[in-house]
Amino acid sequence: MNENNTRVLDAERVAVKPYPALPMMRLTELEALRSLTPDTNIVPIARGPWLSGVRVSVVMPTLNEAPNLAHVIPRIPRWVHELVLVDSASVDGTVAAARALWPGVVVVEQPRLGKGAALRAGFAAATGDIIVMLDADCSTDPAEIPLFVGALLAGADVAKGSRYAQGGGSADITLLRSAGNLAFTLLTRVLFRNRCTDLCYGYNAFWQEVVPVLDLDADGFEIEAMMNLRSLRAGLRVVEVPSFEALRRYGSSNLRTFRDGWRVLRTILGEAAPGRKRLSAAPPAGQLASLRQAAA
Repeated sequence: MNENNTRVLDAERVAVKPYPALPMMRLTELEALRSLTPDTNIVPIARGPWLSGVRVSVVMPTLNEAPNLAHVIPRIPRWVHELVLVDSASVDGTVAAARALWPGVVVVEQPRLGKGAALRAGFAAATGDIIVMLDADCSTDPAEIPLFVGALLAGADVAKGSRYAQGGGSADITLLRSAGNLAFTLLTRVLFRNRCTDLCYGYNAFWQEVVPVLDLDADGFEIEAMMNLRSLRAGLRVVEVPSFEALRRYGSSNLRTFRDGWRVLRTILGEAAPGRKRLSAAPPAGQLASLRQAAA
């Protein structure tokens, strides 16, 4: 794999010719937006010709996240085509809260537990040209969605969030989890010859046509590592987007450091093993190829 397969995105210049320029906010402006009240509808940039008719779907897995949704859904840009909420049998009114906050939300009932299973169900239900993964616990900021979409419009196949790229950060990750993530990231850089800076972060976006290429089959939190590793293996153009991870506002995380860390390590070794699952060597023909051809 070419070591330039993963590149860090400059937050001030996410769009390059021949793709339409995308107005970007400076990081200080993003911080100002994060301080607004939960009921404020944040529209970082208005719908404009830069989208070129591209539809954006946001996929959000949930399990008893009703109190958090009022701090997340109103911050999703109004130009987003659809919100796909994948609910794993919540009992706190999560689905009702989502419908009140986003009329027309697509609800997918996913009785099978696990973030990976929920995300895969959401990807299958999404109808947009671009899919953005968003957590419901307030840790991933919807105001950053334009950064990810802009990276894809600029020519990337996958826009991967990074808390360790310049301009990124985290108020949530513990020292132990940070050390584990660093070890996994370094192992990935050695085995897959790339410049990834944050393997285990779940804020990602990609063209819908990428889903069958990755052929995801993970059920737990390791799906985030699997997505990144298979993107590299398939030769997709991966761009890192600086992202800030905030604290969960209500409730407790379902992440278990040692259990899920072992699953990530097993995923890394499995993807590097000689008998690993075969993937398509290039992005499929379809909307992604058509958009690039038209812009060239």
